[in-house]
Amino acid sequence: MIAEVLTIGDELLTGNTIDSNSAYIAQRLTERGYWVRRITTVGDDVGEIMSVIREILNRKPSVLVISGGLGPTHDDVTMLAVAKALGRDLVLCEDCLERIKQFYEELHRNGLIDDPTLNEARKKMAYLPEGATPLENTEGAAPGAYIEYEGVKIFVLPGMPREMKAMLEREVLPRIGERKFIQKKFLAEITDESKLAPILNEAIERFRVKIHSSPKGFGKFIGIIIFAEDEAKVKEVVEFMEGKGIRFMEGW
Repeated sequence: MIAEVLTIGDELLTGNTIDSNSAYIAQRLTERGYWVRRITTVGDDVGEIMSVIREILNRKPSVLVISGGLGPTHDDVTMLAVAKALGRDLVLCEDCLERIKQFYEELHRNGLIDDPTLNEARKKMAYLPEGATPLENTEGAAPGAYIEYEGVKIFVLPGMPREMKAMLEREVLPRIGERKFIQKKFLAEITDESKLAPILNEAIERFRVKIHSSPKGFGKFIGIIIFAEDEAKVKEVVEFMEGKGIRFMEGW
């Protein structure tokens, strides 16, 4: 099963904000058995977002998770871009509007804002692509959206990490299946990656697993991550590699 991740925001492209969302989303998708084929980042531009979404949909992943650009300001254009990419209109979600109204009223009661009025900027967040299922935001104002389009499950999530994580756990993961992968980290005691490479290739071919390697100190250790369906498969891979003379320590 293939997945792709799209993160949106000018702040990500200028380096003012580190894109931690894509790493978190990719990790959780991998744990569910998806291979994350690409992670793409674009700025807050309707045309750029549209173009990238269409490119992704042409590749036909099983799942596309989009994060960022759902707020009330002028540069929050993700829902509009998604709607245009799918050839749909933006329509008002009445339930979303009521939830947004309650959210700002609660902020007002708690003394966090001085005006709970549903102005146009706040109402803007209640518009979703036609046919989308709203995803509840328990940590913020803007709802997310779930859309099935030509066999691709599309999830549109907020960019604030706290909001994104809550929505991913509550709304996204239950919709993409229960199959899980595990990933185990090891330190391999070996001098350099070139000597490890043929052993990794043989392990990948023999056990049908995914293995990532990265140096953790030249001439000392190489970090290994083994992605497999269960602990038993990981154990098989480790025992095979130990049989090739590689010493392992668990964790990094």
